Amino acid sequence: MSRSAVLRSLRTIVPDTVIEQDAVRDIFAAQPDVGRLATRIIGASFNGSGIDTRHTVIEELAPAAAPTDPPTFLDPDTGLLLSPGTKARNDVYVTEASRLFVEVARQALDADPDVVAADITHVITVSCTGFHAPGPEYEIVRGLGLADSVQRYHLGFMGCYASMPALRAASQFCAADPDAVVLVVSVELCTVHLRSSEDPDLIVANSLFADGAAAGIVTARDLATPVPAVRLDGFHTAIAPEGERDMAWTIGDHGFEMILSTRVPQIIGETIIGAVGPLYAHEGELAAAFAQGRVGERVEHWAIHPGGRSILDRVQERLGLSDVQMQPARETLREYGNMSSATILFVIRRILDEGAADGSRIAAMAFGPGLTAESALMTVTSGVA
Repeated sequence: MSRSAVLRSLRTIVPDTVIEQDAVRDIFAAQPDVGRLATRIIGASFNGSGIDTRHTVIEELAPAAAPTDPPTFLDPDTGLLLSPGTKARNDVYVTEASRLFVEVARQALDADPDVVAADITHVITVSCTGFHAPGPEYEIVRGLGLADSVQRYHLGFMGCYASMPALRAASQFCAADPDAVVLVVSVELCTVHLRSSEDPDLIVANSLFADGAAAGIVTARDLATPVPAVRLDGFHTAIAPEGERDMAWTIGDHGFEMILSTRVPQIIGETIIGAVGPLYAHEGELAAAFAQGRVGERVEHWAIHPGGRSILDRVQERLGLSDVQMQPARETLREYGNMSSATILFVIRRILDEGAADGSRIAAMAFGPGLTAESALMTVTSGVA
């Protein structure tokens, strides 16, 4: 019988520049093209976001940033938000994301006592906030000195849920090849697409999205050293087609554009039971608990992608979860904002860092364009498959 794959040596990093939510709110509200109604929407969106701080690669947004000549995103003399074209924004992505992909991948590799560069057989990268080729999976192979023969895959432009299919693909590689060692890396630079707007969807996006990077190693090898990890027990994908037009990610002339309507929390609330139910169908006592509305009593930890405070509120209400179970997601949102696909890995790491007991279960879920819901069951383990 083959061993289940585990995710181990999970590492997360963020850019150095920290932005306070109140300060960013005031910048957006002060723009000359923003009317009174949009100003009220900005205040409500930023104040109700559940976010205190975010991180960004855009140093110009820092309170005491050194001036650049010419400025790209923010004119320090006038306080005017600029609107660089998509090429200029993507150029920033290429430079900054490339560095973060290699850095966080190196940290994950260095953190594992039993895995070295020569062991890596596959690299899966995830990102929806920029494009270039050769891409990040190539740069990781070159930057870390991995073998040229490493199999490389990039999951691009899928949105906030994309790290979940990346983990599922990694576990499938390990099922096909028990010796596989898969490096999974997500980097998102959402803030390079921020811009002034009176569009309520873009205002909400401006209030939520941030930059971050995460990486971990997935393998079914029998490794000697116990490390904090999760066993990847199962995955499920569901689509709520009624939300197709309510969450989308498109490319405009002045950056990528997020459609994130106010209906998204409602749609998730209405569809969440059906979306995640099949995940528990073959889980014995968990299946019965889910059918009885008591799954929160049987699954101790919940790694929920914090797409926004309203989404977390609706998931908590529909699944009957406690404030303690919601804390990893809410604290990740409060400290870092929504870092798109990287965020779910931040939440899982927080659960592990807070001392989740061996054998305890984690239910993970993330939402994105489609409207797509990706869910997974995991078991906390010492990291030995």
